[in-house]
Amino acid sequence: MTNELHVSWYVLHTKSRFENVVYDGLGKKKIEVFLPKVRVKSKRRDRRLMIHVPLFPGYLFVKSDLNPYRHLDILKTTGAVRLIGTKDGPVPVPEDTIASLRIMVSVEQPIATGSRLRKGDRVIVVSGPFAGVSGTFVRYRGKGRVVVNIEALGQHAGVDVDEGEVERLPDILS
Repeated sequence: MTNELHVSWYVLHTKSRFENVVYDGLGKKKIEVFLPKVRVKSKRRDRRLMIHVPLFPGYLFVKSDLNPYRHLDILKTTGAVRLIGTKDGPVPVPEDTIASLRIMVSVEQPIATGSRLRKGDRVIVVSGPFAGVSGTFVRYRGKGRVVVNIEALGQHAGVDVDEGEVERLPDILS
């Protein structure tokens, strides 16, 4: 393994609804950041506005060589949680993926996104009253709620949690 540091794009997980705060914070630190947003109709009944929302809620992209100082600087940004990766460290995102996303969000066409969880996925609850509990994703309940099966002592218990509080475990960890 070499000690060379290469500048790459990485996925940064943020606190729920903190994408813009993290985006602004990283920009002030002169760190290149990309927050893909799409136009959607506001869900508030009293409004008929088109608003810009993150394409991937809770995530944005940062470009860095991840030297220890810069890595810590990124993670110390208000609202930043962690860089997505494996036990070996953050996983870079290919440059062409970022280029494709830039094209997608620059066009004012609707973008359909798929569910990020599938039945049977191993997940961990990352915030809220069940934080730290791992289980198996069962289904979406609507209105941002999901059902997760937790196994303990040979028994299963289904808990209803906010989708933003659940993160899929990488296949390596499940």
